[in-house]
Amino acid sequence: MEKRKIIHIDMDAFYASVEQRDFPEYRGKPLIVGGAPDKRGVVAACSYEARKFGIHSAMPSSRAYRLCPQAIFQRPRFDVYRQVSSQIAEVFKEYTDMIEPLSLDEAYLDVTDSDLHSGSATLIARNIKQDIKAKTGLTASAGVSYNKFLAKIASDMDKPDGLYVIRPEQGAEFIEQLPIGKFYGIGKATEAKMLALDIKSGKDLKLWPREKLVSRFGKAGNYYYDIAQGIDNRPVVSSRIRKSLGTETTFEHDLGDKQHMVTVLNELAVKVAESMQRRNLHAKTLTIKVKYADFTQVTRSLTLEEAFSEVGSITPHLPGLLDKTEAGDKKVRLLGVTASSFLSENEADNQAQIDLL
Repeated sequence: MEKRKIIHIDMDAFYASVEQRDFPEYRGKPLIVGGAPDKRGVVAACSYEARKFGIHSAMPSSRAYRLCPQAIFQRPRFDVYRQVSSQIAEVFKEYTDMIEPLSLDEAYLDVTDSDLHSGSATLIARNIKQDIKAKTGLTASAGVSYNKFLAKIASDMDKPDGLYVIRPEQGAEFIEQLPIGKFYGIGKATEAKMLALDIKSGKDLKLWPREKLVSRFGKAGNYYYDIAQGIDNRPVVSSRIRKSLGTETTFEHDLGDKQHMVTVLNELAVKVAESMQRRNLHAKTLTIKVKYADFTQVTRSLTLEEAFSEVGSITPHLPGLLDKTEAGDKKVRLLGVTASSFLSENEADNQAQIDLL
C-alpha cells in the first residue's frame, strides 16, 4: 500500500498574530486575546511574548493578569479571524482538494496524489507556508508525515514558523522517544493515569497488549495501541468536490528566456493531461500561473468551447497565455498549469459522442 503524504498546517498564535499584524503597537509585547481580567473572562489566545509568563489559552483572564500585569488585553475580532481563515483556505485550494479544516487556524491536507513540486510533500508544505505569509503577513507551522497523528505532532515540534518532517522510516523511533504527554489525544487526566502505570513514553506504551489497554482505558485503548505502533488510518475527510487539477515547478535560477518557459509549460501540460486521464476528467478551462522573481504572481485563463483531456489540446494555447503576462520582460521563478471547470459524467459522455461523430 502506498504511503500517504499528509500535511498538518497550524497557524502560529493565530488570533494574537492577527492583532499584532493589524496593530503595530502590540508587536513584541505580551498580548492576550480574550475577556477582561476583571469580568471573569477567559484567554482565547495569547502571543508568544505572553506565553513566556506561563499564560495559555482557556486560562482565566484574572490568572493571566496576575502572571503578567503588563499584558495587553484585546477583545476577539472573530469576523476578522474568519476573513483571514478564508484567505488561508484559498491558499490550500491551490495545492489540493483534500482539505479537512479542524478550526479557523488549522487543517489537514492530503497531497498523496499531488504532482506539484515533483510530488514532494515537504516542498508543498514549504510553498504553502510562503504563500500564507505573502497573502496574510502571518506565519504558519507545518508537520509532514504519512498519517494524521504524526503530521499533527510534527507541526508542533518547531514552532513558530516551523516545518518538521517525520518520514516512514523514522516513525517508529520517533514514537518510542515521545513523552506520553506529547501524544495527540492524550489529555492531562489520561497522562496522569498512564504515568501511574509507569507508561512514560511511546516505548512504554508499545509494550502494552491491546486487550490490556482496552480494559484500562475503554475503547480509547484501541487508539492508544494503534498510535504506539505508528498506525493511524484515519482519512483526511474533505467535503469539497474537485474543482481543479494542476502542477507547477519552482526554478533554482530565475528564467528569462521565454522559449524556455514555453518548453517548461509544455512539460507541465503533459503531467496535467496524464493526471486527468487517470481520473477520467474532462476540463473546459486552462490556466497558467506565473510567479515573478519579486514573488508577485499572476494567472491567465482561457475557457475552450470543447472540453479537453489530451495534452495536444492544451499545448497550442500555452504561448498565447504566456504572452498575456510580463514573462520575458520580468524574470520568472515559478510556472504552473491548471485545468478546471470539469464536466459532469453526463456532459463528458455527450462530449465523447460528439468527438466520435
